[in-house]
Amino acid sequence: MSDWSAKQYLKFADERTRAARDLLAHVPLADPRLIYDLGCGPGNSTAILAEAYPDAEIIGVDNSPDMLSAARAALPGRQFIEGDLSIWRTDRRADLVFANAVFQWVPGHVGVLREFVEDLKEGGVLAVQMPHNLDEPSHRLMRETAAEGPWSSELADAAKARDILRPAMAYYEALKPVAKRVDIWETAYYHPLDGAPAIMEWLKGTGLRPFLDPLDAKEKAAFLALYESKVAAAYPRAGDGKSLLRFPRLFIVAQR
Repeated sequence: MSDWSAKQYLKFADERTRAARDLLAHVPLADPRLIYDLGCGPGNSTAILAEAYPDAEIIGVDNSPDMLSAARAALPGRQFIEGDLSIWRTDRRADLVFANAVFQWVPGHVGVLREFVEDLKEGGVLAVQMPHNLDEPSHRLMRETAAEGPWSSELADAAKARDILRPAMAYYEALKPVAKRVDIWETAYYHPLDGAPAIMEWLKGTGLRPFLDPLDAKEKAAFLALYESKVAAAYPRAGDGKSLLRFPRLFIVAQR
């Protein structure tokens, strides 16, 4: 895929950061010394970690140069490095490995999560949040639109860009042998957005990327027009003009 756009992602910074705050609230650490923020994006998750643990060494990791540039500008006193989480691992045992909305993009992520737990300090914590929304209308309609149009062959593999989340038991069974405590829960957020156009803008920063990247400008415009008509029908406006985007997320906190 093409590089991520920090500008596009940050259009909904408050909504995207809310899940990171909820995840951090369940981290059972008072004074971690070394923290890795995996998939740090433009630094919004790093900022809440720095606020909670101002004396900790925090290292943000992301595979997007544009995201890292934005993160360095936002938090010049923190360290940010480029890394592909399918192969990148910590070079020091951390107190906290924090990952907000990134591991759904990592192939074979269940095994990768176990490796990160194994590399923690004794008592260290892996805290992970992943969108669990592939069955929501927003994403079902992406796949439907991809299959319907003249671009169907170009987009045959688009849905495979994200690794499918597993049942909670799969994470528990993978992590419990290397962790003394594993906590798993799911939360569904309902974000009031300004109708289908706003939902489209949200998704352009994340889920739509694998579907749009293979298309030329004309195909993108046609795809988006068809997709937006479906989104408008699936997410009707309330009396105040807002549409509710339901967004389930899966949370995992494992302590070594």
